[in-house]
Amino acid sequence: MLEVPPNAALVSGATARPKAVALGVIRTSPSDEVHHRLAELQFELRALMTEFPPIALAVERVLFQVNVRTAMSVGQACGVAMVEAVNAGCEVVQYSPNEVKLAVAGWGNADKAQMQQMVQTLLGLAKLPDPPDAADAAALALCHIAMAPMRAAAARAGAR
Repeated sequence: MLEVPPNAALVSGATARPKAVALGVIRTSPSDEVHHRLAELQFELRALMTEFPPIALAVERVLFQVNVRTAMSVGQACGVAMVEAVNAGCEVVQYSPNEVKLAVAGWGNADKAQMQQMVQTLLGLAKLPDPPDAADAAALALCHIAMAPMRAAAARAGAR
């Protein structure tokens, strides 16, 4: 994301006790041109996916954005991430903010502080994820871990 830094979280493990493998934010220089920032994001994501090969990439589905410029930036960054994931052989899944909040905090109106606390608790972290955007990424990963069995069952049921 160009104005909003992209989040990166690599979480491994079964639904019983997932653990954080890497958690952080990829930042690019706001003074760089968009194509350079996207290329830097692609480079960093590729390096992460090489070091920690994921099986899935969970992306937040942006449902509504008042600021068109921010929406474009977020869309471009998500596009880069999704292409890198596909090239790495990953499944790409999207979740709405409410789905993430419901899966992680138990209700769809949880605020950022509540989400940070739940991510800390669910991943057994010694302190709150910092920066807060890193908690957003971890929450997406946790949401996918929680939802993956249901998605698989639904896919199997649909294949019958």
